[in-house]
Amino acid sequence: MELGPWPMNSYIVSSPDSHTCVIVDPGAEPGKILAAVSGKNTVGILVTHAHPDHIGAIGEVKCTTGAPVYAHPAESSALTINIDSPVSNGDLITVGDGKLRVIHTPGHTPGMICFDIGDDRILVGDTIFVGGPGRTWSASGFSMTMRTMQEIVFGWSDQTRFFPGHGPAGIIGAERSEFQAFLEKDWSQGVYGDITWAGDLSLG
Repeated sequence: MELGPWPMNSYIVSSPDSHTCVIVDPGAEPGKILAAVSGKNTVGILVTHAHPDHIGAIGEVKCTTGAPVYAHPAESSALTINIDSPVSNGDLITVGDGKLRVIHTPGHTPGMICFDIGDDRILVGDTIFVGGPGRTWSASGFSMTMRTMQEIVFGWSDQTRFFPGHGPAGIIGAERSEFQAFLEKDWSQGVYGDITWAGDLSLG
C-alpha cells in the first residue's frame, strides 16, 4: 500500500492457510493498514528502519493488534516505541507455515534491514530503489552503503525482485549493469546524498 504524503510503501505478508500475517513499515494511515489485516492474526510489526515516514502509524497499529515489534537494535533510539523482538542478520521470523529471513543492509541507516520472503522476493526498505541506493547524509554513510551493495545486495541473483519503501519494485538483474558502471566512477571522494547509478557525481 502507498501511504502518507510522501508516499511510502507499507507491506502485508500473509500466510493464507493459517490466516496469519505481519505488517512491514506501518508508515501512515493506520486505518487502511488495519483494514488490510482485518480477519487475520497479526503476529508481528516489522520495521526496516526507524525514519518517521516508515513508522508514523506504529503506535496505533501496535495498540490495536497487540503484535510485537521487530527491528534491528541499532534503530532503537529512533523508534517511538520499544522493540519487542530485536533481530539481526540471518534471523528467521515465522509467519504461519512460512519464514522471513532478516538481512542487515546498513547504509541508509545503521540498523537498516531487509526481509527475504522467498521465491526471489525481498522487501528492502530504503536500501535500494530502481536506479540507485537510498539517500545518505555523510561520506561514511555512503561508503557503508557501497559495501552493502557490493557484498550483499548485488550478490543476490539477477532474478531477485526487490520491493522498496518508495516507488516501484525492481529486479536486481536490471540494475546490475548501471551499478557496475557506477563502480568505475570516483565515488569514494566524499560523495553522499541522493545518488543515482547513472547520475553525475559532481551533482551528488
